[in-house]
Amino acid sequence: MKNVYFLSDAHLGSRAIAHSRTQERRLVSFLDSIKNRAAAVYLLGDMFDFWYEFKLVVPKGYTRFLGKISELTDMGVEVHFFIGNHDIWCGDYLEKECGVTIHREPLTCEIYGKEFFLAHGDGLGDGDRKFKLLRTMFHSKTLQRMFSMLHPRWSIDFGLEWAKHSRLKRKDGKEPEYMGEDKEPLVLFTKEYLKTHPDINYFIYGHRHIVLDLMLSRSSRMMILGDWINEFSYAVFDGESMFLEQYIEGETSVR
Repeated sequence: MKNVYFLSDAHLGSRAIAHSRTQERRLVSFLDSIKNRAAAVYLLGDMFDFWYEFKLVVPKGYTRFLGKISELTDMGVEVHFFIGNHDIWCGDYLEKECGVTIHREPLTCEIYGKEFFLAHGDGLGDGDRKFKLLRTMFHSKTLQRMFSMLHPRWSIDFGLEWAKHSRLKRKDGKEPEYMGEDKEPLVLFTKEYLKTHPDINYFIYGHRHIVLDLMLSRSSRMMILGDWINEFSYAVFDGESMFLEQYIEGETSVR
């Protein structure tokens, strides 16, 4: 039985990450190390810091990453790509050229007999009005059509600078620390959701850039995957057990 892997939040191409090329190489090295033992890889959002597709144009760069996920799908490995709040604007390029399956909404699915709820995590339980307004604007088809009328020279540069500014506003460029079970929006959302969906065994999210592994009941467990900027963390399910791991390049063994 082959493993199933989950990771998120690489923010490739970020102008706020000084080691962005090394970061991409590390991600590609990890994907290469698991390609022969993986049945599926779930990329749970914000793999790019800004990704916007025009009808005939996609952002330049990311060749190592796109080539590696294409290699995985060519080998028969399922690659599932969830849009996040930084790469909402995916069209069909990744599906047609790289063979991935795009998910634009949270997904409930069965993996090796266990029920999973998978999502990037933005918009789930977060009551911040400014964020909700921005999210609504970013998902607006009308505003997307208007944005597409701009030349990529300006629009893509604008998006990358916006994302950079958003990250640098945070202390040390990092997300807020874990706020605890009684305040963390994703935890509160999940506990409420579990009341009406008690059969779900694993809730897995990205978005928050923290590593969290929380038992919600005897049969339900919640994970937040961290990121591929500072943590280089991922989850792996072998059909029996779920593990949260950190990828250290050069290690001889990757689960």
